[in-house]
Amino acid sequence: MEKRKKKAVPQTTITRDLDEFGAKTGNLYESVIVMSKRANQISAEMKEDLEQKLMEFSAFTEGADEIQENTEQIELSKFYEKLPKPVLVAAKEFEEDEISYRNPLDSLTTEEVEDDLI
Repeated sequence: MEKRKKKAVPQTTITRDLDEFGAKTGNLYESVIVMSKRANQISAEMKEDLEQKLMEFSAFTEGADEIQENTEQIELSKFYEKLPKPVLVAAKEFEEDEISYRNPLDSLTTEEVEDDLI
């Protein structure tokens, strides 16, 4: 997550202009799908980063009877809890045209689409 550049992403939900979102792809539903897929990518990256950092702690306490409170581990968890939600980051990236996307159906001809539907 440190690799990601710092952005001014709101911590809570805000009211957005749906017409503006829909205008970028020509369809509001497609815009939501693009943001959803990007949010899933961001969430997976965050989860992977957190798991890697938590693996460092598990190497020190391998025994089940050695469960103790680790302040560094607690601080790490608090840091990740304070990060903006992946959906908010994805919406901000979409607003700022930082997401590249394509619709695979756009490259198909009408006949190919009709053949796939049958």
